[in-house]
Amino acid sequence: MSELFTPYKLGPVTLRNRTVRSAAFENMCPGNKPSQMLYDYHTSVARGGIGMTTVAYCAVDRSGVSFDGQLYIHDEIKEDLKKLTDGIHAEGAKASIQLGHCGNMTHFYTCGNQIPVGASTGFNLYSPTIVRGLKKSEIAEIVKHFGDAVDFCRECGFDCVEIHAGHGYLISQFLSPYTNHRRDEYGGSLQNRMRFMNEVLDEVMRRAGDDMAVVVKTNMYDGFKRGLQVDDCITVAKEIEKHGVHGLVLTAGFVSKAPMVVLGGAMPLKTMTHYMNPWKFGWLRVMVRLFGRIMVPTVPYKEMYFLETAKKFRAALKLPLIYVGGIQSRENCETVLGEGFQLIQMAHVLIQDPAFVNHMKESDLSYRSKCGRSNYCVGRMYTLEMKCHECVENLPCRLKKEIEKAEAVNARTIAAAKEA
Repeated sequence: MSELFTPYKLGPVTLRNRTVRSAAFENMCPGNKPSQMLYDYHTSVARGGIGMTTVAYCAVDRSGVSFDGQLYIHDEIKEDLKKLTDGIHAEGAKASIQLGHCGNMTHFYTCGNQIPVGASTGFNLYSPTIVRGLKKSEIAEIVKHFGDAVDFCRECGFDCVEIHAGHGYLISQFLSPYTNHRRDEYGGSLQNRMRFMNEVLDEVMRRAGDDMAVVVKTNMYDGFKRGLQVDDCITVAKEIEKHGVHGLVLTAGFVSKAPMVVLGGAMPLKTMTHYMNPWKFGWLRVMVRLFGRIMVPTVPYKEMYFLETAKKFRAALKLPLIYVGGIQSRENCETVLGEGFQLIQMAHVLIQDPAFVNHMKESDLSYRSKCGRSNYCVGRMYTLEMKCHECVENLPCRLKKEIEKAEAVNARTIAAAKEA
């Protein structure tokens, strides 16, 4: 049997195979509470053969919420999360949840009627909103909230927590010189900028004890000149390794500056604006339609688009590494495992087909996902629940054309890469 379908021990937790559903935002938590949709989706992925499925994104407190459809740690959601983890376990998979704080990527009303906070005071054009730099006493409170969240998730039945330290969220905002302009011990040198991350991981590992797995999601590069580069991120990864975490998810990109580095391909702007409420987001719809390609530039898509950079991290680190980015086939999975990575995360293919893992297991190396990576699910996700266009009835013609165009471009790019 292929290594892909053999069990793997992630710290204290044994997965039935080497696959993990990545923490792609579902937008299935209206009112910041788990819904039946969230339960149905994750249990279907578990039924479909995944080794572990990751619920995204759960803020460690109210100030860390960036969307109304996101979770945050509070007692009202405990029973629903326990029901969710029970359902996942009943299907033979393990349950993980991504913990984080969005920092400056939110709005006054979304994060609990307060000014958004970040590593430094400033203005976030992505939201757009004024941002207040955190006081040192507030930093200590958030560190404690990360620890409290670990205990909370254990009580809810989760086997693993994933700490989000990438993509321009709060930990990443402290790490990156682009967003960290502090003049105290949390700013300046990279060593200082890692201080908040180190304090969070110290607290998380202490609370996790010997019965919770802990993985960290971190950038390999921010994706623009003023951000962290590969060498900086290798230094950060080595620092994370010192904490004894059980796995490291290697990603890249900065949602407020280089969002498509995270995903590859083009943002489907027509899809995005189509689902926006014109009364609530009228001005934003106009801005996206006029300047969307400048605000969210396209990054050519290719399969396993992070692999070459991730191999540099594999050479520099000893801890287990979890690959994510551009998995489209069983052959991709075998290639990644052959390069020395322990686990594989995936999302797009599981949105298109929750049983993708079982279908790979039943087939040979030629098995491929039918996902064309149009990113329709991403464009829709900012307003409605995550869903593949194949599951949506009566799509407008202009959205169908956008999807077809994006898939054709991606197919040509993938074919050209294989020929090269």
